[in-house]
Amino acid sequence: MALSVTENSLFRNLKATLESTRGETRVLNDYYEGIHRLQQLGLAIPEELKHFTVCVNWPRVAVDAIEQRLNVTGFRMPGVDKADDALWDVWKYNNMDERQSFAHLDTLALGRSYVCVGTNDEDKEYPLITVESPQEMIAVRDPRTHRISSALRMYDVRDGVETRATLYLPNQTRWMVLVDGVWVDEFDPDEHNLGTTPVVSMVNRNRATRKTGSIVEGVSEMEDVIPFADSASRAITNAQLAQETVSAPQKYVLGASKGDFVDKDGNQMPVWQAYFGSVWANANKDAKVGQLPSADLSNFETVVNMYSRLASGVTGLPIEYFGLSTQQPPSAEGQRAGETRLIKRAERKQTPIGHSWESTQRLVTRFRTGEWNTDERRMETLWQDAGTPTQAQVTDAIVKEYQSGLTDWETAQENLGRSPETIARMKTRRSADSAAAMGFGVQAALEGQ
Repeated sequence: MALSVTENSLFRNLKATLESTRGETRVLNDYYEGIHRLQQLGLAIPEELKHFTVCVNWPRVAVDAIEQRLNVTGFRMPGVDKADDALWDVWKYNNMDERQSFAHLDTLALGRSYVCVGTNDEDKEYPLITVESPQEMIAVRDPRTHRISSALRMYDVRDGVETRATLYLPNQTRWMVLVDGVWVDEFDPDEHNLGTTPVVSMVNRNRATRKTGSIVEGVSEMEDVIPFADSASRAITNAQLAQETVSAPQKYVLGASKGDFVDKDGNQMPVWQAYFGSVWANANKDAKVGQLPSADLSNFETVVNMYSRLASGVTGLPIEYFGLSTQQPPSAEGQRAGETRLIKRAERKQTPIGHSWESTQRLVTRFRTGEWNTDERRMETLWQDAGTPTQAQVTDAIVKEYQSGLTDWETAQENLGRSPETIARMKTRRSADSAAAMGFGVQAALEGQ
């Protein structure tokens, strides 16, 4: 079945918007992967010397430093003191313990990513959760509710043309294939009748000042550091060229010709041998030979260090992340103090990203049960601590809270970063140990009688 006139118009508009955004996302992706080449090289350096280019991949450092501190450990429903086992089962079924980092990385590096939920024909108890790249997917929001009203994913490129697409609508999901230039249904549509599009956008640095109904959202976490990374790359590239040309003392000769350079047998020496020879000898007694002083390359180090400090300032990362280190290794307390801005930035990211995961889990419940659970509007995403304290510090603080009655046993285990499966297994063992201890006490009492 082909698309209706309205759906076809929506399809074309989404496709055109996706194509218009790919240039930006492709450049950002190249920066993250470290394969972006400086455009300025062709102006100052000959084409044949471009292989000297050095990529200072600080953009990846800026992203990975935050992403490594974003680790979902569970979801807790309101009024419950432990993580929800059913939601965590679906999470594990879809390998989201690994794939959550896909969404986090694209969100931080490219400004946004998308999470889709769909029916699992093999087992309806475990709806499918997929993470999609903004290079393949685009979504549009309703200007009134700010909710996603439609989305499109283009994929399966053949000869430079995408031949398959998925169109997400409020009441159905359609899988399309390109046949003779016409988009038609490849499979039967998923008539889920959700009343909302089963797509969740994960946006970095979202703001209230964005355009209402905006399609393209989010700002890359690399934006601020890219100019300094480019400048440092140019400085190191120039240092390489200087190392090849002026770092060693340069010899010169006046009043001699090529034929004056001969070996001990009077044979003319090759140019490279004459140039690299430690002792120069020529047959022209009037020629003058001398040496120029080598260039001091320490200025390149000074420039790169300056860019390192600037990059550290705009990203909030400790200077050690950019190659500079202090004389003495910091203590655990000193390291955490130096990472205060980084930790706070990671914690700030947890709030909006957590909301996106909660929206995803609400869709999961709707696909599983066929009904919306209003209590899930107050669901909480559980995160691993974004800081870097030592394990001894964490354990000591949690034990003190537990012993003083400020927290319960289950919350203490969550704060230690243990997964719901581990906590459940520990509870089973605790119950068995308690039963065994009780049985031993009863037996002892009987024997005492």
